[in-house]
Amino acid sequence: MTDAKRLFDFPYYQLEKFPQEGALVTKKNGVWEKTSTQEYIDKANAISRGLIHLGVQPNDKVALISMTNRTEWNICDIGILQTGAQDVPIYPTISEDEYEYVLNHSESKFVFVSCTEVLEKVNKIKANVPSLQEVYCFDEIDTCKNWEEVIALGEEHKNLQTEVDKRKAAIEEDDLATLIYTSGTTGRPKGVMLSHKNIASNAKYSAERLPIDQGNTKALSFLPVCHIYERMLLYMYQYCGVSIHFAESLETISDNLKEVKPEVMTAVPRLLEKVYDKIYAKGGDLTGVKKKLFFWAIELGLEYEPYGQNGWWYETKLSLARKLIFSKWQEALGGNLKAIASGSAALQPRLARVFNAADIPVMEGYGLTETSPVVSVNDMRDGGFKIGTVGKPIKETEVKIAEDGEILIKGPQVMMGYYKDQEKTDEVLKNGYFHTGDIGEVDSDGFLKITDRKKEMFKTSGGKYVAPQLIENAMKQSRFIEQIMVVGEGEKMPAALIQPNFEFIEEWSQRKNKGLSKDPKEMVQNQTLIDRIQKEIDQYNERFGKWEKIKKFELTPDVWSIEEGHLTPTMKLKRRIIKEKYNDLYERLYERN
Repeated sequence: MTDAKRLFDFPYYQLEKFPQEGALVTKKNGVWEKTSTQEYIDKANAISRGLIHLGVQPNDKVALISMTNRTEWNICDIGILQTGAQDVPIYPTISEDEYEYVLNHSESKFVFVSCTEVLEKVNKIKANVPSLQEVYCFDEIDTCKNWEEVIALGEEHKNLQTEVDKRKAAIEEDDLATLIYTSGTTGRPKGVMLSHKNIASNAKYSAERLPIDQGNTKALSFLPVCHIYERMLLYMYQYCGVSIHFAESLETISDNLKEVKPEVMTAVPRLLEKVYDKIYAKGGDLTGVKKKLFFWAIELGLEYEPYGQNGWWYETKLSLARKLIFSKWQEALGGNLKAIASGSAALQPRLARVFNAADIPVMEGYGLTETSPVVSVNDMRDGGFKIGTVGKPIKETEVKIAEDGEILIKGPQVMMGYYKDQEKTDEVLKNGYFHTGDIGEVDSDGFLKITDRKKEMFKTSGGKYVAPQLIENAMKQSRFIEQIMVVGEGEKMPAALIQPNFEFIEEWSQRKNKGLSKDPKEMVQNQTLIDRIQKEIDQYNERFGKWEKIKKFELTPDVWSIEEGHLTPTMKLKRRIIKEKYNDLYERLYERN
């Protein structure tokens, strides 16, 4: 066998090319437990046989819901796909109502869950999902069947392997592999239909942009695997013979980085912002010469351009900064990182500069669930990196900019359509191109730059267009601002709702003896804080045209979160919901109450 064309081919490809002792590694009871490539395949085959014995037919749907990334998820994924069924990964923290919608819409017959928390949600709505036959859990729970029971069934019925092989042989690369329900910022989630070819081609072409040694590399995986971004990368890691280590949770990432010492990982800008803020705060605690050196290194980092564009004198200083300061940053991230792929939202150029200056290569890419997901990505090698862009398109991918600035994509990664929704499919797939809803441009060197979401741009009552994301990304560089939403559609001017960075402000208040209350409700009313945030807004406003400047803002007392409905699972603002939640503040911005 020479290639991986269908998703279940990837472990077999790894076995032939780069067999791993630790293909999948999960920490259990304080110990990193390895699953070899061979064991991974054996268990996946047992799952396939077990599911066939339970009556799973080609084109049935099986849901996977896990709070964390773990070995079991991958074994089940391959096991399900080999039967000709499709899997439906579901984001664990969405509401019970959304669980019910997705399970019914996909007509899922079985569900694999990770733990008590997910099981309780499924149990509450199970009676409302007629197609659902059984739930299996990865953790051992008395009240639920265990996933090992499916493996045991597979071991018992080894004669079914011929049926597994027959079904695998019948699966083509253009066949449906998975349904991924997008967390829409509006309305019900849509089921994106992705074929084996969509994801497999994306994994192989993305691998060409990853500067790692094939067969001798470790990755740390922690972004939700129910999203296509991390999931596609897991296939890519398998294709490159990378040993995949699953972080225990978002909270333990810094410990896990030090334990695993990975060469590669993925991140979203929010995480990189938090890492940077932590480092920055530690620098603020230093004294004397150490403090001066720290901030000198950061200032230097913020001027970084790749490929020595700043000249030899800058490079000499940077070399010194790397030795004295930035080497400690690298150690904190395990000391071995050769690439961090950043996606799912815009990365602030200052973060791209400072991390790359620190010799921690953060490479920003762009894509959507509907494009499996990668369209383009930066690559440090061969001049393929430009700060402020999302890189050049990957192989076989055509990017066209429509007359209104919308980015259109053609390539093997473009989805088959939305499940059971021809109307919405026809809205976005026209003349062979996928209409992304994003606004962007391709520069003279072929780099793609995203400027905004088409749907999110708005006109003020004066008829001027405002691109909110550009303004929000600039303002979020302030350490006082955790989240910001620019508003003003049909209004006389742009304004903003802001969630302050309560953690930083508390620390700032102590340091500066401002005496602010620790209660967010009182904090947001404090005039000292309001004036200080106004100063930040004024500073960033200078970058924008008169009609784009934020004229007024209101502070919200809550932390905006996925759980409370402010954000989608990929951390994008649910604009309509935020506006509804804070309607009184919105009305106050325009002096209507």
